[in-house]
Amino acid sequence: MKSHSFVIREAKSDDLAALLALYTHLHEQGIPESTEHLAQTWETICNDSSHHIIVCEAEGQIVASCVCVVIPNLTRNIRPYALIENVVTHTQHRKKGYATACLDFAKEIAVQCNCYKIMLLTGSKNESTLRFYERAGYNSNDKTGMILWL
Repeated sequence: MKSHSFVIREAKSDDLAALLALYTHLHEQGIPESTEHLAQTWETICNDSSHHIIVCEAEGQIVASCVCVVIPNLTRNIRPYALIENVVTHTQHRKKGYATACLDFAKEIAVQCNCYKIMLLTGSKNESTLRFYERAGYNSNDKTGMILWL
């Protein structure tokens, strides 16, 4: 998806450093050390056709992103579902539609994969963040999200 001022695309293997820097605007305390484990994890993600890291690039910089994972499923007429996580926009680039465009791209992927639903989890209790997700079409009425931290 291309706009006059930004491009929405799937991440490429050489986007790792930019993504890790962007994640510091989500909840990370810093950029992880470059280790073999990091390299192997990145390679696994890049080679997984069900794992989509969507990025918004503006002025040559990755300014927003989300992850969309398509999960095979044995219910709902054997249709998969999608899970959205790690929605983030660089603090200096918020309120420009970049994250919305990433979520729209994720929805396109889910539709192409014949998913019957998309689930999105957020750790935010901020009303403006929750309204943002509602404007993007998500609701908190149909399911209850529960997490067991390991």
